[in-house]
Amino acid sequence: MKQIYAFEKKEEYEKYQDIIQRFGKKLNEYQKILENQYALTELPKGVLWTTEELATKFFSDIPIPAYTNQDLIYMSPDIETWRKILVRQLDGKALPNVQNFYESYSENQIFIILAHELTHHSDLFLDEFEDEREDSIWFEEGMCFYLPRKILLSEKEFNEITNAETELIEAFKDKYGNHSLEDFGSSSYQGSLSSIMFDYW
Repeated sequence: MKQIYAFEKKEEYEKYQDIIQRFGKKLNEYQKILENQYALTELPKGVLWTTEELATKFFSDIPIPAYTNQDLIYMSPDIETWRKILVRQLDGKALPNVQNFYESYSENQIFIILAHELTHHSDLFLDEFEDEREDSIWFEEGMCFYLPRKILLSEKEFNEITNAETELIEAFKDKYGNHSLEDFGSSSYQGSLSSIMFDYW
């Protein structure tokens, strides 16, 4: 896969150069696991590294700066940006344990977001890049969340993120939890970040 850099200023690229290199190396290692065990046969053409603003306002209107299509994975490598986005999921609720977890979200946890996007390219899933299906995707999204976490996180890291998301589900289930899994993503990219993310938790 090509590594493509889309930053408006050279200084932005230089700021993220080291983390991009670390993520690229780890992604190559995870790619081999997917190829050997999870039917990854066709890779996207590359990873496009960019800022939150360009990812969510220029390349797409998706409000989260990590997504994939048939050709490219788009990803912001900025840890502070990710921490702020993840804290926004609380939607003003007082959940101090979850807030503390996201405010100190690790580089490794952010790498899992990138690994999630690559997992979508496994041939074990229906080819979502060839159709416009918007329902019955809960299994694929669930596996794309689960596999990188289970394979790449330590037991402690896995339990920490599971506990945080369990607490979020409890806090928001009355507001967003009254639909079938078959309707997964029906609130995606509309409304608050918590409404978008509820199904993913």
